[in-house]
Parts: sequence; structure tokens; C-alpha cells
Amino acid sequence: MKHLLRSLESSLALSPVGIALELPGGVRLGDANADLRLHFRDRTALVALATGEIGSVGAAIVEGRVALQGSMRELMAVAAAMLKADPARDGQVGWWRRALVQVRSMAAHSLTADARDVQAHYDLSDDFYALWLDPLRVYSCAYFRAPDMTLAQAQQAKLEHICKKLMLRPGDRFLDIGAGWGGLLLWAAEHYGVDATGITLSRNQHAHVQRLIDQRGLQARVRVQLMDWRALQVPQPLDKIASVGMFEHVGRVQMTRYFSTVRRLLRPGGLLLNHGISAGGVDNAQLGAGIGDFIGRYIFPGGELLHVSAALHHMARAGLEMLDSENLRPHYARTLWAWSDALEARLEQARRILVAQHGPDKGDKALRAYRLYLAGSAMAFELGWIALYQTLAAHPSGRIDTGAMAGAQCDYPFNRAYMYGDEAAPRAAS
Repeated sequence: MKHLLRSLESSLALSPVGIALELPGGVRLGDANADLRLHFRDRTALVALATGEIGSVGAAIVEGRVALQGSMRELMAVAAAMLKADPARDGQVGWWRRALVQVRSMAAHSLTADARDVQAHYDLSDDFYALWLDPLRVYSCAYFRAPDMTLAQAQQAKLEHICKKLMLRPGDRFLDIGAGWGGLLLWAAEHYGVDATGITLSRNQHAHVQRLIDQRGLQARVRVQLMDWRALQVPQPLDKIASVGMFEHVGRVQMTRYFSTVRRLLRPGGLLLNHGISAGGVDNAQLGAGIGDFIGRYIFPGGELLHVSAALHHMARAGLEMLDSENLRPHYARTLWAWSDALEARLEQARRILVAQHGPDKGDKALRAYRLYLAGSAMAFELGWIALYQTLAAHPSGRIDTGAMAGAQCDYPFNRAYMYGDEAAPRAAS
């Protein structure tokens, strides 16, 4: 016990903010006047803290074995200071472990398992998500094109950014894979006049989007289907496809098939915008320091992150040509802090919603897990442990052009000016 206490005191000395620890038996460490306090009810979580296994400490908080009081921002500053290794590098594995990861990935991503895992996350409670998301309920990285943007403005800017990159035009046959609560699907239909289809595995999201389609009278050219991407068939090839915040659920073992399916659905010359989180390390099975285990257990069961280089490898194997890739990592840090701050400001309301729907035990655990997940993910993006890439790709047309734009063998222009030229505020919904 003396060695453990010395280790904890050494770690606490590195903290940039004051923190008080109360140990089993009443022993106290740290700054007695600190607003940030952790009350440990068993020794296991203490060992995890001393060794830098912050994911295990998070699990102990969720399970009620550690009581937390204080600011999530301060807690994350302490967590980062007490790490013993970089989680983006510590999670890397050798070739034999990578083979094992492939086997596990195959088992984890059946049609039934993926539907169960997606519903476990996204069907937690629509009212809960509405507390801390923007009014359009866009549950993915915002785009803070201007530094003074609110979250709602930055999410609209993100929708515009995606639509611009895809060069959406009236009449385009557009697919949104993993349509969420319909933000992009309806934005593209109402602002760009596309014929839009969205697919999702979430029953709650499907019902919500269908209600919005009916309320806005868009049934003639907007539809949402409750289905897996592997089951989708289209009567004729699509012009444009977006996949936003869904790619993380595919699994590495399915990745080439995923991009091959996209290529099959796209007409020659058509465009894909793939917006997804990527690992910070090249060979990660998951984030180290117990963080990946925490996320897989409490937040995203079945989720897998690939480094962007691996994602581009699978994209190329599927016959898609990468045209442009943009890293929005700092944008996601700011997005997540906005979500975290919004949830922290409504904790009592959030607890009432979750407890009413899931009961006290599950409801309280879910709230504690999301508090840690949102703030911890914000920290992970700030420190570069994970990143967010928007990658634009094309189904090559194979044609030979002889006109003024000879050589442009897809819909992509010769430069990026069309993506960034218009800095006006996003248009209001019609």
C-alpha cells in the first residue's frame, strides 16, 4: 500500500489542476481544497489510476466504484497528465495480434450483430440526444468555418461543406449511408433539390426521419429505409453518396467490401464523400490505456477505428479513386466539448430522461458513461490520439474526354476552389 500511495502522489504532482482523492479507509491525497474530487470505494481503481489505465478508472466511475465530483474539463486534464504512454501508440499490435483482431472483427460484424450494436447506442433515447445536440440533431463532427460560429451554425456549415464537395445538383440521385436523424438527407433535398435516400439501422432514427419527411411533404423525392448497407439494391446507379459517422461501425474485416459496395452503387464518374473517425496510430487494434475497452463496453460495441492510410488502402482495392482528403480533427475536439458542456448544463434533466426510460441502475450508468465519453473523446481529438477525415472519392468513368476539360474523367473539377470559394453563411432552410 505504501508503494501505491507513493506512486499516486508522484502522479498527482504532474497534474495541471488541483484534485483530491479519498481512498478506502478515509486516507486523503492531493489538494484538500480542490473542486475536483474522486472518492474510491475499492483498491482496484486506485491501481488503475497509478498505472495510467484511465479507461479502467472510467469504468469504475460508470459502475459506481468511484464517485466523481467536479468539472469534466479538469478531470480530462488530470487524466492526460497521469498517462504513462501515448494511447495512440500504446494500442499498436504485432502481426499475430492483428490476425486475431481480424478474426474477432469477422465475428463482431454479422448483420444481426451490427443491427444490435447500432441500436444499443443510437436508440438509447431520442430525448436524451436532443438535450445536447444541435436542433438538427447532427451527431457527427461540425465544421467551424468561422471561429465565432455556434455549434448549430457549424453543423449547418458542415452540411453545406459536404454538399459542396459532392457538387450536388437538382435531380441527383443521392444516398446517405447511416442517415442519423436526417440532418444531411433533408438538407440536401431541401437546399439542393436532390432525389434522396437514407438508410439506417436505428429504429428510433428511422421513425424520426420518416416523421420529418411526412411533415415537410417530401415523400415524392425523399425516403428512409431501415436496412444494412450490405442489403441495399438500387434500380439505377446513384450520382452521389455520403457516409457520415457510419464508417466506424463497418469493421476492418468488412472494409474492402464496404467500399466495393459503394463503387457498385455509384455510376461511373459519380462521387463518394466518406466522413469518419480514424485511429491516430497506424497499427492500432484500439486505443491503449484501457480507453478502447471503455468505449467498446459502454458506448460503441463493435466499433473499430482504422488509420486513414488503411482506409485509403481499402478504398483503392475496391476500385475507388481518392480525390481529396481533409482532416477535421480540431473541429471534432471543439464539437465534442460543445456537446459535453451542453450535457453538463442539463445533468438533472438528462438523468430524469434516462431513468424514466431505462430504470435507475441502467439510466445512471448510461449518464456517467456519456459524460466521460464526450469529454474524453474531446481530449483524444485535441491530443491527436484519433482524427476525423472527410475523403472525397470517385468511381472512375473510364471514358476519354476530348473537349476543353480533357482528362477530367469524373465529376471532380481540376482544383478545390469550388469547395471553399463561397464563405457566405449557410442558407436558411426553405
